[in-house]
Amino acid sequence: MRSVLALILGGGRGTRLFPLTKARSKPAVPVAGKYRLIDIPISNCINSELHSIYVLTQFLSVSLHRHIANTYKFDMFSKGFVEVLAAQQTNESADWYQGTADAVRQNISYIEREDPDEVLILSGDQLYRMDFRHLFETHRSTRADITIAAIPVPEKDTAGFGLLSMDAQSRVTGFVEKPKTPEERQPYYTSADWIERRGIECRGRHYLANMGIYLFKTSVLLELLTAKPLATDFGKEVFPRNYKTKNISAHLFDGYWEDLGTIKSYHEASLALASSTPPFDFFSADGVIYTRMRNLPASRINGATLEQSVVADGCVIGADSRIERSLIGVRSRIGTGCTIRDTIIIGSDKFETDAQRAANRKVGRPDLNIGDNVVIESAILDKDCRIGRGARLCNRENKLEADGPNGSYHIRDGIICVPRGAVIPEGAVI
Repeated sequence: MRSVLALILGGGRGTRLFPLTKARSKPAVPVAGKYRLIDIPISNCINSELHSIYVLTQFLSVSLHRHIANTYKFDMFSKGFVEVLAAQQTNESADWYQGTADAVRQNISYIEREDPDEVLILSGDQLYRMDFRHLFETHRSTRADITIAAIPVPEKDTAGFGLLSMDAQSRVTGFVEKPKTPEERQPYYTSADWIERRGIECRGRHYLANMGIYLFKTSVLLELLTAKPLATDFGKEVFPRNYKTKNISAHLFDGYWEDLGTIKSYHEASLALASSTPPFDFFSADGVIYTRMRNLPASRINGATLEQSVVADGCVIGADSRIERSLIGVRSRIGTGCTIRDTIIIGSDKFETDAQRAANRKVGRPDLNIGDNVVIESAILDKDCRIGRGARLCNRENKLEADGPNGSYHIRDGIICVPRGAVIPEGAVI
């Protein structure tokens, strides 16, 4: 039986998602109230009977490391592991990871130590459910050196992806990275017949997008990583340089898949999870999504109105508050008479005691998290935020980009982003 080692790149990296903190330590990015984004690729691995997993992160993330250590514990008789490998600055290299290929190359000793037959490379910023055993079947049946997971997309969505062209045997014959013009896209048009012969309905999706999921023969991976000049990125350099000399195949995927690496995509996909018919179901029997178990009480909702919203454990929501199309994370506390729409509240790491709330009032500091009569629309509130009574976070001027005083808030893609631990005073208007 062949052995496979999984490398998850950028787990919980937060470098694009939460660019609002100057700290080198980045969070394990929350998703769907109680999960972390890193739970998605790790759960897909476990459900695919793949138990040797390294998470390569650009930054030393204490919360990510703690989450993984407390969540993924294999029994003492198995050889399974999930381990974080943080980028390090050494005497030989003072640089952080420069790209996907560079990240893997800097950890090549771990691959050599495990000595797997194949290496599966995944992204830590994507929301999807995939049985990787189907990918393995494609890879081995085509005797590929490298297999790339690809998803059909319509022309209007191609600008954000790398595209592949294929021959009749599903061998990759060309790459283009994020084409901007029809002339750049034209060579990558794929016929409906070609797609549907592989069991997928075309539905106007004539372009094959690189999903950032790669399976390598280990010997091929090591060869390409050490070839001069050294490549920093798989999609931009490794594949375009080598598709004519290596057998690079594609595995087509047709399920739900979203890259959540930007503020806008994270906001949109999270709100979709709160809809009455979410496109991604965390409760599906097809593949459980695992996460850390927390000893939190059930949420308490006192006469509030909720519409197409998700509320995680340990929350308190006051009377006469209205929450629409929003996602409320663990330990969130929302006052009375609030209106919250199209918003993601990450929650808090702790509960405040009555004594702590009394101390807040003495120094004029709002309680965690949302005070009475607050209005919030189209926003993301990171952990441990304090929003004072009567504040209005609505972006009425429809700004696309803006920054608040002392970093108290930022607007990105028209979405109000409140950094971790930030304080918005009573009556403030954003």
